Amino acid sequence: MNAMKPHLRRTASIAAGIGVASIALAGCSAGGGGGDYEPGDEVELTFTWWGNDDRAQRYQSLIDAFNEDHPNITVNGSFSDFPSYWEKRQTEAAGGGLPDVWQFSDTYLRQYAQNGLLADLGEYGEYVDTDAIDEGLLGTGQLEGAQYSLPIGYSTWSVFLNDDILAEHGIDPYEGGTSYEEYSEWMAGVTDATGGDVYGGTDYTQRIQNFEMVLRAEGGNLFTEDGELGFTEEELAEFWESGAADRESVVVSQQALEEISPVSGFGANLTASEASWSNFIASYLGDSGAESISIVAPPTASEGSQDLYRQAGLQMAVSESSDHPEAAAIFLDFVVNSPEAGEIFGTSVGFPASETKLAGTTLEGPDQQVADFLASVEDRIGDAPPAPVVGYGSLEQEFWDLGKELGLGTTTVDDAVALLFSEADVILQD
Repeated sequence: MNAMKPHLRRTASIAAGIGVASIALAGCSAGGGGGDYEPGDEVELTFTWWGNDDRAQRYQSLIDAFNEDHPNITVNGSFSDFPSYWEKRQTEAAGGGLPDVWQFSDTYLRQYAQNGLLADLGEYGEYVDTDAIDEGLLGTGQLEGAQYSLPIGYSTWSVFLNDDILAEHGIDPYEGGTSYEEYSEWMAGVTDATGGDVYGGTDYTQRIQNFEMVLRAEGGNLFTEDGELGFTEEELAEFWESGAADRESVVVSQQALEEISPVSGFGANLTASEASWSNFIASYLGDSGAESISIVAPPTASEGSQDLYRQAGLQMAVSESSDHPEAAAIFLDFVVNSPEAGEIFGTSVGFPASETKLAGTTLEGPDQQVADFLASVEDRIGDAPPAPVVGYGSLEQEFWDLGKELGLGTTTVDDAVALLFSEADVILQD
């Protein structure tokens, strides 16, 4: 067993994430092998994504559909959970072996694009169509005028409810959009009603997105436009302290969550609710086996605020090191724009960002639920936050890890706040 202390482990992990920038610079000018592609060439591409078995099955169906039109392009797919996914990409970036096409996140745009690791899709306009994507959504994959990735879809923060569990125990559903205090009271009622067999939810203070919503309700953001932290130690401490009572007896224990990872408490039917992005409904249905799941507005720290926003973080990119960038661009275009992608994925990776993909989407069942939910919170959606800073992915993971430690009782709020700010200094000043 590794004897490295938790705080040293985290520092090492963050340093590795930041180190991608400096390590990759040595090879960033090598480029790929494009320029001589012929439509009939036999090509093999590597393609990877993060997600669960449901997403994997959908991607395989999409690859099969793609091969009906492009039988000469073999796509070899693989996937993993979110933390493992980015750890592997960091290792590949250092060695120059990133996948040809990969599911990407705007949180890493600066880190990978600034170091020459992503292909400029503008150079492959013959193969990638951006006309069907709203300009605002296109901007989520742009840096200094270049288009490095394209959004697959967009979503917004929400709360999911397991209707089966609530009906079984005769519990009224959470109405959504209340104060956080009222949401905690509802969760406590669920836990009491089931005798602790099912908990009301998961500790929402573990997720940086919930903290972001609290900040936005007061007119702030996680970061400023110039890349500084947009919150104080006192604000973070107050947020983490607000979950202390819930962690005692209301929400599912962190130890129980560790035992079922990577499935969430909601997916494993240990909780009746969970806050997450609105596109997660298909994954939750698959993991939980529930017949019915509802989506409602998340709690708010200030009634009438515009704390929500359209998040287009799920993107698709081509590596600059690809030996077959033209074929990779053709496949990327199919994933992002094709009606087949809309038919296969529906809203499971976000509400379609492309009009042509949306045209293939049948909005019924869970997909219609997502569309209805997005319409229901339209008035609560405000401007998008400033572009993610370099290292945001590491900071998000650190926030989550510290939240887990709070749940396990292995750290205190004061120590967690001090550690997050200390390591944020390393991330943001690198």
